[in-house]
Amino acid sequence: MAQIRPARLEDMSELLRVYECARAFMRANGNPTQWDGGYPARELLEEDIAQSRLYIIEEKRFGICGAFMLLPTPDPTYAYIEGGAWRSNTPYGTIHRIASDGRVHGLFHEAVKFARERFDHLRIDTFRDNFPMQHCILKEGFSHRGTIYLENGDPRMAYDWIKGMEV
Repeated sequence: MAQIRPARLEDMSELLRVYECARAFMRANGNPTQWDGGYPARELLEEDIAQSRLYIIEEKRFGICGAFMLLPTPDPTYAYIEGGAWRSNTPYGTIHRIASDGRVHGLFHEAVKFARERFDHLRIDTFRDNFPMQHCILKEGFSHRGTIYLENGDPRMAYDWIKGMEV
């Protein structure tokens, strides 16, 4: 059973390892460009820790095996959505930068469960070539809503989940 807790600066080496494992998984599964260039950078992770929005997933046998960011405020890149619409404008949490080192299965489910305990409305996005993540998102009852664009203009497939409106 995985445990989720806020990330701390002393977790940084393990966080960097987990994100490197996630990048390797994406490259090996037809998604070589989503997190190229070492994304997320150490500085971004440090900022997330300082803002108390980065979480680690630990498993008793393996220690730190996953991480994700849970944004408790509106995501500015979600203000415009193309080819669809959000189902609600109620306050929401956003799951970003979820990563696993591959040693424990079901970490996405655990992160979503954790987020659902805090928010009745969740949003998430992913790269068009990230088929494993798209599968996980839909499996957890999210609904594809359209396309959003990151600050740099890159498109992302956008999804939402609203308590009581599961698909």
